Amino acid sequence: MNRFRPLILAAAIILSGLLAYGLWTRPAAEPVDSEEFSAARAVKDIEVISKEHHSVAHPEERAAVREYLVQRLEQLGADTVMQYRYDSLTGPKNKHVVYTFDAVNVLAEFAPADIQDPTYLLMVAHYDSRYSQPMPKDTVWSYGAADDGYGVSVILETVSQALKYRQDWKQGIKVLFTDAEEVGMMGMTAIWDNDKEVFDNVGFMINIEARGPWGPALLFETCPGNEKVMDLYAKAAEYPFTYSLTTVVYGFMPNFTDFTIVKDEIPGMNFSTIADINHYHTDLDNFSNISAKSIQHYGAQIEPVTREYLTDEVYADRDFFKAEDDTVNFTIPVLGLFNFSKGQYMVMNIIVFILFLLVFALEGVRGRLKALKVFKASLAILGIGIGVLVLGELIAYLCALISGAKFKLFGVMHGVSFDNVAMIVSVALMALVCVAVYISGRNKAIRKVSGSMRASAASNAAAKYAFNSLYGTLALMFFLSAVLLFALGENLMFFIPLTFAAAALILYRLTSLKLWMLCAIALILLHAFSFLYALAMALTIGAFGAVAMLAFFDIMVLVPMADIYLSSNKK
Repeated sequence: MNRFRPLILAAAIILSGLLAYGLWTRPAAEPVDSEEFSAARAVKDIEVISKEHHSVAHPEERAAVREYLVQRLEQLGADTVMQYRYDSLTGPKNKHVVYTFDAVNVLAEFAPADIQDPTYLLMVAHYDSRYSQPMPKDTVWSYGAADDGYGVSVILETVSQALKYRQDWKQGIKVLFTDAEEVGMMGMTAIWDNDKEVFDNVGFMINIEARGPWGPALLFETCPGNEKVMDLYAKAAEYPFTYSLTTVVYGFMPNFTDFTIVKDEIPGMNFSTIADINHYHTDLDNFSNISAKSIQHYGAQIEPVTREYLTDEVYADRDFFKAEDDTVNFTIPVLGLFNFSKGQYMVMNIIVFILFLLVFALEGVRGRLKALKVFKASLAILGIGIGVLVLGELIAYLCALISGAKFKLFGVMHGVSFDNVAMIVSVALMALVCVAVYISGRNKAIRKVSGSMRASAASNAAAKYAFNSLYGTLALMFFLSAVLLFALGENLMFFIPLTFAAAALILYRLTSLKLWMLCAIALILLHAFSFLYALAMALTIGAFGAVAMLAFFDIMVLVPMADIYLSSNKK
């Protein structure tokens, strides 16, 4: 069996990566003739919308897109289609170019049959494309194929699907296609400030954005007090992909959407793709670069949420979703969505912390660990982690220098065309270096007992080195998890590896089965691949240091676990 373990481990690593990056964990695009939500039908709308630039600097082209959307809404059978015009607006603010324009929002209403004064789901996307964007070598204009052709087309296809069961509606749908979102959400701000009665009977909102054409559609933001909103998402969404941490991170970023204007008063969800930054707000956001699979992933989440909301009369209460508590939630590919109240998450943390301290103490009592060595290992790993952070930012700086892009420390960086390759290669090289350094240290520990008369001395020395290394990293993750839990209420980047590794160690000591190590490795990788991808795409190469440091900590858990799994030592 031992000789097959390297192959099994390699297969587990590869399979985890394939699963995490969506080979079987995201839906395939449905064809035009499908009875379900079809990305292929949505693509037909995007083809029309993205033919020309249609920013606030292109009034005729923007008007053509608007007229097309009005016709589509009328073809779907909207009860009313209205246009709200706001004249002589100026924007963008604090930019080198200022445009003067008229903003025209399009509002369509689909009411349920035989229900007086119904509550509505408001579905929002903007139809203007990005205005001029200075790049390192040129100034470019977006075609708006993804941003926000994705949002507009997904709404049209979702409404088309919903109309098939309109006789079952208990609530209605309002569709709001906003103008001038790209110049500071001016269309949404104008209708909110001047025609707020539009929102009086709205109980729930879904906003759809796109920060790049590829990758999974992420539920990246919810309203304050999202407990019931997340209950709906957990109940209905297929192929869920969300992290409550992204809402926290998004609050610190200089990005805003139409949802920003209303989220404190209207409960809702905000969806977006997040890859990649070089296609966002540039001429690369065009029809040739769209991803049908990404569009289908929007539909897999939004269409069933829409169905659940429209057909359950519990949502007729316009204040149903208003709550005081937020949830802690995250997605692990294959395992799905984990959604906890703050109290539940705190209890889960306490349980894992106690179990980790218990197994740590037992290992010490049995002489397998020395606390001082573990403490020194933790400090060393923390120090190296900080070094990795600095090195990651240096790599980002060099990439910016080579590309002629503006370097932003921990900021969103445009213009590095090879950013994803640079990050992937750097993390892969770091993993190889970590393995090489670990093996060197392991061999050094073995050489120290090379004169021993006991045949098992070398094996025992290797095992002690593995466990000291593993517990050194886990002790650090324990500390960081506790600090972040009490500071932010969010600690999944450390808590999830700690949980799976601690569980594997306990089960290993109870059963002597090394299979638990393999299982933990696979689960940690599923989380790490998915979460670090989302983090890297959201923060871009400007924050590569932070991503690299988190990857380093995960690697320093995985390497000794892999060593324990591969070794012939039974202790």
